[in-house]
Amino acid sequence: MKIFKIAFWVLWRIWFYILMAIPILLMLPFLLISIISEKGYPYFFKMARIWAKFILFGMGFYYTVKREQKLIKGKSYMIVANHTSMTDIMLMLAIIKNPFVFVGKKELVKIPLFGFFYKRTCILVDRSSSRSKNEVFKRAQSRLNQGLSICIFPEGGVPDDESILLDEFKDGAFRLAIDHQIPIVPIVFADNKERFSYTFLSGSPGRMRVKVLPFIETKNRTIDNRKELKDQVRNIIYDGLIDFEKSK
Repeated sequence: MKIFKIAFWVLWRIWFYILMAIPILLMLPFLLISIISEKGYPYFFKMARIWAKFILFGMGFYYTVKREQKLIKGKSYMIVANHTSMTDIMLMLAIIKNPFVFVGKKELVKIPLFGFFYKRTCILVDRSSSRSKNEVFKRAQSRLNQGLSICIFPEGGVPDDESILLDEFKDGAFRLAIDHQIPIVPIVFADNKERFSYTFLSGSPGRMRVKVLPFIETKNRTIDNRKELKDQVRNIIYDGLIDFEKSK
């Protein structure tokens, strides 16, 4: 039985990368046109949402979303969530209609085909370089000024130890939110680690539960409040994860 499970996991993981490529190849001319200038990003975003849903459903995932508050069309937000899986990217695109730009690690550029568009549409950060972090703030500010939202996974990466429920948060998302006085949208992904973690021989098709928590306003907060804000958001997401764990 174990050898059949291993064979399934290997083929299933390979299938994931095939699914990533299929819609990109089918939409390639339109994707290339949409990234010629930053003005085309909303059109790219719509195609990215199709890409994301194609992968999720193709992998046998289905998602349920509970929204305690809804985003307003045309308004900018700072969207944050716990980070446990590569499918976090697809699920975020699937559930959020407001165009947003990811701030993400530069290592994903290495993924064939996907990396080409990732590099040209996302804000990449080299966490070992302070200069890179400063560039991230400039690019994020430019995108917010265009009326887009920003999405950051504030843990700064997926913890190597998968027993960690929620790692410590970095400051970046909260500094940006305060600087631009935009609401923070906390989101809890309950099942992504179980469905498709970074452990190669693991995972299974099934449900992905999502909860969009009440937004946290940043009006009248200053940069001196960033740690308090960061801790507040982390505690809210952590409590949401605990609630999901209890409901299993």
